Amino acid sequence: MNTSNHQERPMIELQSVSKRFFMHQRSSEPFDILQNVSFTVFPGECVALEGPSGMGKSSILKMIYGNYKISSGSAFVRLNSNETVDVALGNTREILRARVESINYVSQFLRVIPRIGAFDLVMQEALFQAKFKKIGEIGHASWVPDPSFVKALEEEVKAMMDRLNIAPRLWHLPPSTFSGGEQQRINIAKSLINPKPILLLDEPSASLDENNAAVVVELIKEVRQKGTAILGIFHDSNVKNELMTRSISMQEFQPKP
Repeated sequence: MNTSNHQERPMIELQSVSKRFFMHQRSSEPFDILQNVSFTVFPGECVALEGPSGMGKSSILKMIYGNYKISSGSAFVRLNSNETVDVALGNTREILRARVESINYVSQFLRVIPRIGAFDLVMQEALFQAKFKKIGEIGHASWVPDPSFVKALEEEVKAMMDRLNIAPRLWHLPPSTFSGGEQQRINIAKSLINPKPILLLDEPSASLDENNAAVVVELIKEVRQKGTAILGIFHDSNVKNELMTRSISMQEFQPKP
């Protein structure tokens, strides 16, 4: 458990979370991969999950994001309104609300509609989030962005793409044609073009060279300094040491023999 003396409420709070799978090809018995996962992540922290592959680090991120169902326990995510939702309850509407309001998730793989160009993918994400924020401010869903607003947003997207060294000649192409490193930078651009209170990172620099990894580290530092709560997996020790404010050992959460 986290023992830091924070005055703020946590953005993420896991209480006695467990995860088990049913391996039907082997037997009908459940197969436990995680037990009693309990920790908190506060605004402005970057918490690294530490341990070798196979200990369930990615599973924790997927449970918080709602991709994996939690077998038992609670996983509270704080929303912009300071409400909390327990994603362990599996309420689809609440999980989607948490994603839209509070959680950006940079997974190891970019999952997008195949034919949409890279620039349009990032622009769509930026426009969706801008509309969500504006509708929340005005209290109804009839807002339509004017051309000047869209133009300003396009400039922000161009600046993000430039900063991540995604060449303009690639902007109209679908990311499925890109290298692994280019795809990962599009993944990061989609998440960071509109920062949210929570950022989940699954090896964000895995496919990047040293120069591009340094750019990504700076972008992540910037959102952390603005108060984003970050939970991440970092197999690159240099990246981890640059970003993390504390770490959590996965050994604590392994099933007992």
